[in-house]
Amino acid sequence: MAHTLTLQSVAPVTHDTHHLIFDRPEGYSWTPGQATLLSLDQEGWRDEKRPFTFVSSPDARTVEFVIKSYPDHDGVTKRIAQLSPGDTVIVRSTWGAIEDRGPGTFLAGGAGITPFIGILRERARQGGAGGSTLIFSNATEKDIILRQEWEGMEGLRTVFTLTEEEVPGLEHGQIDGPFLDRHVTDWDGVFYVCGPRKMEDTLIEVLKGRGVPSQRIISEDHPD
Repeated sequence: MAHTLTLQSVAPVTHDTHHLIFDRPEGYSWTPGQATLLSLDQEGWRDEKRPFTFVSSPDARTVEFVIKSYPDHDGVTKRIAQLSPGDTVIVRSTWGAIEDRGPGTFLAGGAGITPFIGILRERARQGGAGGSTLIFSNATEKDIILRQEWEGMEGLRTVFTLTEEEVPGLEHGQIDGPFLDRHVTDWDGVFYVCGPRKMEDTLIEVLKGRGVPSQRIISEDHPD
């Protein structure tokens, strides 16, 4: 079932990422980590559906997203960054294979952090993110989404790595097998993986190669 949401506010999170807050329709629900297919309520764009993850609590009165824009082409994310309060979007049913299965190692690449925002916030709200590690890869330091929140989250261990620049205090390079060997503290725990498809496929193979069974690897389905 489709719902039309009205934008209440939009604010920058990074240079190319925005936090959008919408009203919440009665009866519309999700669990942390889930997503929906969203389209712009504009002529010629209503059938252009894109998956975005909820970042607000399931108990909140609002529907919130953190969305990265790609301004190099005239697509949905570029236009989302140009929305103003009062504009509307269309959302559909909620879905997603990523869900909270307890403390673990969260492996995120770029905008792939978004399913983990809701999960980690909910864990923090319920007493802390103790026992969890966030390993977060970005191109540059300015691309790190919600860095201060992660660094300030009680109990959460953070490892930030950059692929296109070197910054003192941050790791440099892609997340691969040797990188995980240096930073993973519990190979017997749960692993959450989300990022570009190539990154996900590579990391899942790395994890399996180190003896992590499929049932302890949480990754996303990719709907058409």
